[in-house]
Amino acid sequence: MATHDQCRAALDRLAQNLSSAQGDVRSAAALDRSLSCRITDLDTTFLGRLADGTIRDVTSVPGPPPHKAEIRLTMAGDDLVALVDGRLNFAVAWGTGRVKLEAGLRDLLRLRTLL
Repeated sequence: MATHDQCRAALDRLAQNLSSAQGDVRSAAALDRSLSCRITDLDTTFLGRLADGTIRDVTSVPGPPPHKAEIRLTMAGDDLVALVDGRLNFAVAWGTGRVKLEAGLRDLLRLRTLL
């Protein structure tokens, strides 16, 4: 089971990857939206903001998110680490229910380039 620190490090790597992306990926990451990533096995939620092509202001809170973010992810810690490391394909994880993504339709269409 991934630790809190490993999940935080994975989110930091994801933010770094987004900030160095080019083309369609960079354009999709240019959204300005609140973001939550609920790690079910740690009973922790990471909160932040997807803005200017990266994830900013990441904090964590115990339990479920205190408010409804515009983009919401839910998964196990191991799956977050595997996604960021490239060992788990997002489409497969989402299709099998290992990862849940909730967002408005317009955001989902833009995010598909990232995922």
